[in-house]
Amino acid sequence: MSETSGEVPNILRHRPFLLFWTSRVLSTLCFQMLAVAVGWQLYALTGRALDLGLVGLVQSIPVLVLTLPAGWLADRGDRRLIVACCQGTVAVLAALLAAGTLQGWLGREAMFLLIGLIGCARAVEAPNMASLLPGLVPRALFPRAAAWSASATQTAQILGPALGGLLYALGPQAAYGTAAALLLVGGSAAAAIRPAHRVPGVERPGLAGLLEGFGFVLRHRIVLGAISLDLFAVLLGGAVALMPIFARDILGTGPAGLGMLRAAPAVGALATSVWLANRPLRAPVGPRMFAALGAFGLATVVFALSGNLALSCLALAVVGAADVVSVVVRSSLVQLRTPDEMRGRVSAVNSLFVGASNQLGDFRAGSVAALLGAMPAAVLGGVGTLLVAALFMRLFPELRRLERLEG
Repeated sequence: MSETSGEVPNILRHRPFLLFWTSRVLSTLCFQMLAVAVGWQLYALTGRALDLGLVGLVQSIPVLVLTLPAGWLADRGDRRLIVACCQGTVAVLAALLAAGTLQGWLGREAMFLLIGLIGCARAVEAPNMASLLPGLVPRALFPRAAAWSASATQTAQILGPALGGLLYALGPQAAYGTAAALLLVGGSAAAAIRPAHRVPGVERPGLAGLLEGFGFVLRHRIVLGAISLDLFAVLLGGAVALMPIFARDILGTGPAGLGMLRAAPAVGALATSVWLANRPLRAPVGPRMFAALGAFGLATVVFALSGNLALSCLALAVVGAADVVSVVVRSSLVQLRTPDEMRGRVSAVNSLFVGASNQLGDFRAGSVAALLGAMPAAVLGGVGTLLVAALFMRLFPELRRLERLEG
């Protein structure tokens, strides 16, 4: 216990890590604010569940197209400046959403265009942000730093939806304008980071260098299993895109209630990530990860069947708590088992899997909801997650038997 008490303050007092943490908090906070405002405004505009799914599809296309080049760029360029530019770009796009709302030209097609451009900026930002972290703290402290980094995301996912819902009550432009201002602060924090060392450039040019991250993942089955497990679990189990439907049509609440639903998973995730930052996962980590995935699936089913706002929020908090265990395990495995000169490209593969699963999962949920209804779509997603966990325990026995994070 004395070791933990001494190490955690060192991480929190480390200026480069604090700047990174600030930038990540504000980036995620603003994206969550934008997600609540865009989802509610679009559903109010069209009333179509399929449009909520299309938001995910529009954001997934840039992830599929740009993530690998962004990883290659991360291994050649200045990661902190790339992150800063991406956040500045999203700030401009958020300002356009605000202007379009005020001036009355922001229709369905314009919203999809701006959402797609935001997706482009975030697709480039993700692998650069992820690969920036290992150069900021000593290797021995990385699992705790990863947990604190996850807590940054979860903190923002708690505050972002709630803040977005409250600001939306003043008008969509209030949410969009606030997000634009905060993103400029986050970009400035990223630009001010001074990493401990510079990353060597990519040795293999062209397509070979671009795809080398895939080769590394395919050669390391534990990394492959962890990344692909998360992809399929979130692809099937995600119900975020359906929350406007659950909030308005099933639970009978408004934008503030939607903000509570969006924040609930992050409440559970934040509590878990802070716990893991102080008490890292102990051996065996593989069985603990699969147990958490089972809890994720079961809690998703409870959320789907609930007709009570408090119970729905509680179930979503369990979803978030279970999910962060997977996030910490996966990110630690990827970063600790990857050489620094390839970390950008391997992080890009990870970001590609995560981004595709999140956004295509939203499209899957919206499409199934359009055919069967929101409740059956969410139930099927939770059951699908349980089946994926059982399948991967057989396909990747080395992941099931994994004792510790470092190789």
